[in-house]
Amino acid sequence: MKKLRTLVLFSLLALTTVLCACTDDKAKNSDSITIGIAQDIDDSLDPHKMVAAGTKEIFFNVFEGLVKPDSDGNIVPAVAQSVEVSEDKLSYTFKLRNGIKFHDGKAVTIEDLEYSINKFAGRDGSEPVSSAFLNVSEVNVISDDTIEIKLASPDPAFLSYLASVEAAIIPKDNADPDNVCIGTGPYKYVSRAPLQNVVFEKFDEYWGEGGSIKNVTFKICTNPDTIAMELEGGTIDMCVHLTKGQRMQLEPEKFTIYEGTMNLVQALYLNQTFEPFQNVYVRQAMNYAVNPQEVMDYVSDGSGSAIGTSIYPNFGKYFDPSLVSVYDQDIDKAKELLAKGGYPDGFDMTITVPSNYDQHVDTALVLKNQLALIGINATIEKVDWDTWLSDVYMGRKYESTVIGVDAANLSANALLSRFVTGADGNFTNYSNADYDVAFEKATSATEDDKATEYYKECARILNSDAANVYIQDLPDFVALNKKYEGYKYYPLYVMDISNIKVVK
Repeated sequence: MKKLRTLVLFSLLALTTVLCACTDDKAKNSDSITIGIAQDIDDSLDPHKMVAAGTKEIFFNVFEGLVKPDSDGNIVPAVAQSVEVSEDKLSYTFKLRNGIKFHDGKAVTIEDLEYSINKFAGRDGSEPVSSAFLNVSEVNVISDDTIEIKLASPDPAFLSYLASVEAAIIPKDNADPDNVCIGTGPYKYVSRAPLQNVVFEKFDEYWGEGGSIKNVTFKICTNPDTIAMELEGGTIDMCVHLTKGQRMQLEPEKFTIYEGTMNLVQALYLNQTFEPFQNVYVRQAMNYAVNPQEVMDYVSDGSGSAIGTSIYPNFGKYFDPSLVSVYDQDIDKAKELLAKGGYPDGFDMTITVPSNYDQHVDTALVLKNQLALIGINATIEKVDWDTWLSDVYMGRKYESTVIGVDAANLSANALLSRFVTGADGNFTNYSNADYDVAFEKATSATEDDKATEYYKECARILNSDAANVYIQDLPDFVALNKKYEGYKYYPLYVMDISNIKVVK
């Protein structure tokens, strides 16, 4: 997520020389691709411990669960070749796919399934990867190729939880999953050079169709100023999450530009331990001061989708379009609410934003100007990604931040669970008793239509309570060198490289 800035002349010349020198080498190996990514992979290599969306985005190609999502949003078999659900919706019986192997060449066994399920569900004494797995009451091996998961109560979205990277099946005998990366996906992990790259290789014994490109290198590109130059120079062949500035600097005859959405909830997230943000009138005032369309106009020439709450449009049945216009910009009303909340003259605040994501930095700039209209003086603090992750997300030592929050799976639970009082992912420290009740009803509903109704109620509460200043689902522009083809968008924040092929 980056935007071009001006570089000094000697840097341009030096970098251009390097890029051009690399172009011929790249052309010699058509069975390879280099993809630019915005952040280093500094998570654990254990999928059950991965935190950063950018890590899970690419390791989608390495790890698989019992089931997985396809590009149309369907849940399809993966490590399990089939699933049977009992009539009471309390028992899920999975049959292990015949002949499936891990990346170390060993066959996947029913013991690996039992171990992995107990691990990601927190039944081995660790923390579950999602609160949704607290509903797992039993894991029973039925035979050498069949396993049963029993739930304490029905959950219509249970299969979607199992389709996430965090619910991956890994080997029971891997003594060091934090550092030894072994999955079942179409690509296997090869190496990582900190601050430089992550390397994958096609897994030739993959159970399915698998990938086409043999060698894949993810190059760490934390400097947004060099992305277009690296694409043009050939040191990277593809880059996702481009800004309008980067896109406009690319030669159309060299690149295919794909346009979709990021499947994120971008917002000005408010830490509600910070006194002004504990006041609902202040939060509502901030929402009335902001015009998301102006943000989209500045950041991406008007592309993007306004949201109004913590659900993005691709979550079709959970998304309520009427919430988008609740806080249409009204400066007079914003000032009135700010005064009602005890801040007639405004206040000072800090927006902490990761510097490697230019869309978020640019959004913060627009928000700063809009909030100034009602007397709120915002200072933008740019930090590197590691600092943002440790201090903001994990440490909650911040006042406000602009970021995009993704969904790990195809359930509204993935986006809405973080606002439950005391939830591990509740980095905004939000608390609302009505919300907690509605969420509990959603997760305990036995029928999908009832669960959907309560999830939509949760979304409405976040909107009416002005939990955060909701902006947009960001547009996603992907540049792919025309030597390649086949990129596909998913309704989740993942990057599937198995579809990419060399143009014959």
